[in-house]
Amino acid sequence: MKQRNRTTTFRPNRKLLSCALASCLAMAAPQVMAQSTSATLRGAVTADSTITVTNVDTGLTRTAKAANGSYNIGGLPPGTYRIDVNAGGQTSSRAVTLAVGQTATLNLQDAPPVSAPTGDATTLDTVRVTAPMLVETKTSEVATYVSNKQIELLPQNSRNFLAFADTVPGMRFVTSGNGNESQLRSGAQGASQINVFIDGVGQKNYVTPGGITGQDDSRGNPFPQLAIGEYKVITSNYKAEYDQISSAAVTAVTRSGTNDFSGSFIWDRYSEGWREPTPGEEVAGRKSEETTEQYGIAFGGPIIRDRLHFFVTYEAKDFIVPELVTRPNNTGHVNIPANILAQYGPTSRPFDQDVYFGKLSWQASDEHLIEFSARVREEVGILDVGGTNAQSAATALNNDETRYDLRSLYSAENWMNDAHLTFEESSYNPSPLVNAPIIRYTARNQANNGDITLLNTGGGGSFQDKGQKGWGLQNDFTWYGWQDHTIKAGVKYKDVELTAFQQFPPNPRYIYDVAVNPGQPYRIEYTTARAGRTPFVESGNKQFGLYIQDDWQVNDKLTLNMGIRWDYEDMAAYRDYALDPAIASALRGWTNIQNTDYDIENYISDGGNRKSDKDNFAPRMGFSYDLSGDQRHVIFGGIGRSYDRNLFDYMAREFYGGAFTTYTINFPDVNHPCNPSPTCIPFNPALLTPEGLAAFAAANPTAGGEVNLLANDLETPYSDQFSIGTRNTFTVWGHDWNTSATVAHIRAKEGIYFRLGNRYPGGSFRDPAFPNATWGRQPWGQAIPGYGSLILGQNGIESKLNSLLLSIDKPYTEQSPWGVTLAYTYSDAKENRVNASNGETYVFDYPDAGDTFYLSNGVPKHRLVATGIYGLPWDVTLSAKLILETPTPRSATNCFDAPSNDNCFFDPYERSETIGFKQFDIALQKVWDTGTDLKFKVRADLINAFNWRNWTDFDDWRGGPGVANPNFGQRSGNGILWPTRTFKLSLGFDW
Repeated sequence: MKQRNRTTTFRPNRKLLSCALASCLAMAAPQVMAQSTSATLRGAVTADSTITVTNVDTGLTRTAKAANGSYNIGGLPPGTYRIDVNAGGQTSSRAVTLAVGQTATLNLQDAPPVSAPTGDATTLDTVRVTAPMLVETKTSEVATYVSNKQIELLPQNSRNFLAFADTVPGMRFVTSGNGNESQLRSGAQGASQINVFIDGVGQKNYVTPGGITGQDDSRGNPFPQLAIGEYKVITSNYKAEYDQISSAAVTAVTRSGTNDFSGSFIWDRYSEGWREPTPGEEVAGRKSEETTEQYGIAFGGPIIRDRLHFFVTYEAKDFIVPELVTRPNNTGHVNIPANILAQYGPTSRPFDQDVYFGKLSWQASDEHLIEFSARVREEVGILDVGGTNAQSAATALNNDETRYDLRSLYSAENWMNDAHLTFEESSYNPSPLVNAPIIRYTARNQANNGDITLLNTGGGGSFQDKGQKGWGLQNDFTWYGWQDHTIKAGVKYKDVELTAFQQFPPNPRYIYDVAVNPGQPYRIEYTTARAGRTPFVESGNKQFGLYIQDDWQVNDKLTLNMGIRWDYEDMAAYRDYALDPAIASALRGWTNIQNTDYDIENYISDGGNRKSDKDNFAPRMGFSYDLSGDQRHVIFGGIGRSYDRNLFDYMAREFYGGAFTTYTINFPDVNHPCNPSPTCIPFNPALLTPEGLAAFAAANPTAGGEVNLLANDLETPYSDQFSIGTRNTFTVWGHDWNTSATVAHIRAKEGIYFRLGNRYPGGSFRDPAFPNATWGRQPWGQAIPGYGSLILGQNGIESKLNSLLLSIDKPYTEQSPWGVTLAYTYSDAKENRVNASNGETYVFDYPDAGDTFYLSNGVPKHRLVATGIYGLPWDVTLSAKLILETPTPRSATNCFDAPSNDNCFFDPYERSETIGFKQFDIALQKVWDTGTDLKFKVRADLINAFNWRNWTDFDDWRGGPGVANPNFGQRSGNGILWPTRTFKLSLGFDW
């Protein structure tokens, strides 16, 4: 067995280092930040014209000649451009601003005279002010932009740039509990189905959930916010260039250095004294200790003017995270010992993160841009504290990541080539904070005669070592030489090593009943490595992708987007897996499964009867129709398929599932009787020692253990997407307002899940002794002869979403210093597995996932997000954000005898209430311009200004067979979604 030793260390406070660095950098000269990624500018122009576009910040220049009355210029990093049109010896000019990944249409037949001083475009500060942002209307994608101004000014708490994506219809930035984990999700699918592209490179997590690397169990940021310029969110019908995704795509641009030196420093803070107490803290009479400090610095500028620029940034988090250890409900009858009671109440845990980013941009020639970027993320934190877990039961998490990207962007007159050579390495390594036995204290539940956990102490959590490491090559070629067509084709290859290991529980667990023999456990649970099994899995992973697409401008009104991509993944651990012949023989001889609903031969692999799924062809087609030819009223729509992937953490369960023998030793008492057997024995004090447990294992060897098997014909999860909508621009009060209305349908299929393969004699899933029972009685006791239970992994999770997406946007500009956005989403979301969209992969209540669709957990039917930014006198800016959601469905613990599928869920709020989640944030920022290119700023954020409480604890037990729970659906605790009303102060300066 191969294992890796990890050491959890907390890094020293870095504020003095950051402040010293900021002081040094403050002596540098100023700059204006720009971005770097590809946009395209096209449109009609006078015949025989020459069009030259110049980036006013970096000096980057592109030139094209008119062809048949049109022009097309690609490879433009987002930013502000001066456009010069030379026709017949006369030059006219205008200025525009391009967004990330945008294909903008600008007709230049009648270009007006230059609206800014002529001369060197890199000196035209007025161009930056007056250049309008072009609106992308002629696209079939369901897409929305998040601007740099929104990232800079809207209220925020986490400095996670993805948090602003929830201003997009159909998107939600979901934070669990008190912020222990933040993930982005879209529609009825989970966070694992998104992908984020940074400068065109996907950040996909191939091993653990979360969608992108580093977001599993983390309150950290995936990327320094100071390095993000702007980004685009596509909720469906993306073009063929996007891969490894089945819900939403985020494509972000990083900032680059320009021809002027400049920098920024930011620091913000709050503590428990700056927020309102939680309901649990009110009961306890005191607050948990809390400190949140976030700080960062960015610096960039020229090395060689107009040719070579640099940009570097560093951001950090130093947190003391509040938690609450609580006494469980329904324990008023229990006389809990004082040593346990003393551990209830407010507590805290640390979290630290450092993220570094650097970028070099070399304009080797007017046609050739070369960029190299590097990102390093280092993160340590403590998990699993709170609820019934004491401080000593915590898990320490190391969460590190490194990525490099070497990019070559070459633009000729009729074609462009964009190549990336990448390297990535990420690791997810939770382990017990204390290497000691786990102590669990329990009490008898009078309602169902079960056990209630009162408190967990000792070396809890889990031990895992999971990650990905490898390199990749991708190349995108674009050709503009065919009139009215933009042809884009690409290839991608990645060679990555995937690793997975886990052990649970990592230390022996001793379980005590506080009412019976409190000094003696009634049960011991522990694991030992099983001979002949491999708990640590390493697998080569090769990924191939090809695509071609054509954006065809049929005429000045109709544009067609047509593309197809093919993806293939070869995972050696799955393809070459050979089941132990002894297990295969036991399965083939197991009479219980000879007449069942599945064929066991489809799960028995001999190392040569599995093939990777190669049929992943994904056609994507869309259109846009400009009703009046002026881009103010456009109808658009699309249909397409997109493939995601199966997480390696699921694929590896064949290896580490059952790799450890789990021993359960019972010592009978009045509350826990058991029949004498090798696992039901009189109490032996020697078993409280490692030596005693090892001796017990040696004297009671087990031949088998749980067996996890994957289907030999696993397919790749995918979604089919359909949409139809309209974009409109209206002039109201002298300002242009952009609106969008879209109806979308998304059907996701072939998600992987794991079901119980055990069956009763005769092949039934329910106990044949109770033929009329619809509740429970799964065949858990019917294990493989000589082994444990059989767990089968296969495709079958599905979801379907019908949604209405509405948006209104009045952009903030220097000329009109106020902006408004409204995003409304109606969702009719269902899935064929309870909690599938929340990441649940086990189906044990039924024989399989089935064809019955349930309400999708965690997806509100109605959601409204409104934001506003308003420029006040004296360089003061006011901003606000409002989120309103109707209640999200929650699943019942038991719905076997429910009269309908809807009874598997409940509305966790009173029927008279229409709001399930609500939060209003407000921010006020003041900037002082010293007149020396140094600007100071002070900002105050009031998060959850009205201290609205969004409750999380509800009684989800419907009751036993024929016996209803009168408290079902009622609030059962004081848990809320954070934050309470919180005041946050930020200080910074730009130069």
